[in-house]
Amino acid sequence: MTTGSTRLSKPARREQLLDTALVIVRAHGTDNLTLLSLAEAAGVSRPIVYDHFGTRPGLLIALYRRLDDRHRTASEKALRDAPADPREIARVLSAAYFTCATDMPEWTAISAALKGNQEMEAIERELLDAYTDLMTTALRPYSGLTQEALRLRCVGALGAAESMAAELNRGRTTATEAIAALTDLTVAGLAPETEGAIRT
Repeated sequence: MTTGSTRLSKPARREQLLDTALVIVRAHGTDNLTLLSLAEAAGVSRPIVYDHFGTRPGLLIALYRRLDDRHRTASEKALRDAPADPREIARVLSAAYFTCATDMPEWTAISAALKGNQEMEAIERELLDAYTDLMTTALRPYSGLTQEALRLRCVGALGAAESMAAELNRGRTTATEAIAALTDLTVAGLAPETEGAIRT
């Protein structure tokens, strides 16, 4: 993994460092990721790593943003390819969510490592808002709810998705079951409350 002798542009070096950092987290956990361990694994000097990330929280935040970018890109691609049908829209969003949750288990570990960090909390809110907006926009044509009501239900669905992803990563459910459950939950949330109410 030593590529320090190769002269890279600054953006390319940053990508190489983030790739290496993800390998460290996946193999050894976030506790073993430091600026020093990253420099050693990447075969570069410590000042290069400090120049890119400044601090360990800065490195972890950069990793978190990168994983979120991958998640969002996968979701946007899934939406572009999906038929114009509410259940299919909900299904592809659910499938993209759980694919990222299983392919990128370090996402949760990085978030946990940054608990209590004010900058990270602000970034998590920002990214959750952006993903909620993506989901709301995709489902809006199929819902009789107001924009505000639909968005709130999307927030609830994403909270449920996070819990389901934890179950999936613990081996307590399968991806197929999680996708089906989140799809059902999302579709059920599209209708106004009165339509789903039990009539007596």
